[in-house]
Amino acid sequence: MDRLALVLVIIGALNWGLIGLFQFDLVASIFGGQSALLSRVVYTLVGISGAYCISLLFRERNSVEE
Repeated sequence: MDRLALVLVIIGALNWGLIGLFQFDLVASIFGGQSALLSRVVYTLVGISGAYCISLLFRERNSVEE
């Protein structure tokens, strides 16, 4: 679950980077515009993943000692 959430957050971050640098929304252009159902699903999943990833900040890390 953590990896999936991180992948979606990375997709969202890259998309925001494209918007900021080039005014190009990759998600919207792939799925038919910002108001298209599939675009809204992707935006929603990225937002949920971002909220989920907040929990990663507060988890204790397991150090692997061999």
